[in-house]
Amino acid sequence: MKAIVLSAGYATRLYPLTKDTPKGLLPIGKKSILDFITDQIETIAEIDEMFIISNHKFFTNFSDWAKTRDTRLKVTVLDDNTTDDSNKLGAIGDIWFTIENGNIDEDVLIMAGDNFFTFPLNDYVDFYRQNSFDSILVKEINEIKELQRMANVIMDENGKVLAMEEKPQNLKSNCAAFASYIYRKDTLPMIKQYLDEGNNPDAPGFFPSWLHDKKPVYAYKFQGECYDIGTHDSYREVCEKFGEQ
Repeated sequence: MKAIVLSAGYATRLYPLTKDTPKGLLPIGKKSILDFITDQIETIAEIDEMFIISNHKFFTNFSDWAKTRDTRLKVTVLDDNTTDDSNKLGAIGDIWFTIENGNIDEDVLIMAGDNFFTFPLNDYVDFYRQNSFDSILVKEINEIKELQRMANVIMDENGKVLAMEEKPQNLKSNCAAFASYIYRKDTLPMIKQYLDEGNNPDAPGFFPSWLHDKKPVYAYKFQGECYDIGTHDSYREVCEKFGEQ
């Protein structure tokens, strides 16, 4: 299994913090967001390599981080050659760029590089090991505005995804998907199919929303917290709660 960490965004909402520093390398206490993510990826025995997909602006930042990070993983940093939001590939475009340029031909764990979470990532992979179906990460949320910013998920009593819609205005459940996915090796070519059909390449939740109608996708409901660090307020909240770790 390989890990892909999506880190090609420009995080303009966090300026000036992210004017010269990618969001994933912002500190939470003594460690960066990316360090916290890597710590969790390292707990998964079958993952031997982590790919970080960056834009051209921050490629050197991530390359320098990889040189100094002490890890058992092979760390490969890829430059998607984009320079700003006007020519970005989108998250799904970057996933396919990484699969193609990294010659990935096995199961993949995909993580957003700006998510800080408190649950054991290995529990999520255990869920995948047990069912062997493509998997998404979900949690029940009761704030309507927050739900509308995420992918809305309906699943059966066994966790099989029955419906999924990215950023809906009309909510059908209080279950939201976070930007972490596990895809089987045989699913990877379908990412290219999705893009070739002209579907939205931007938010990563668009792909499983399309995929679940074509093959089984299961949802793992985690216990704990997961923060999408996209604003000064959300970054400040995480630093205040977890900055001593």
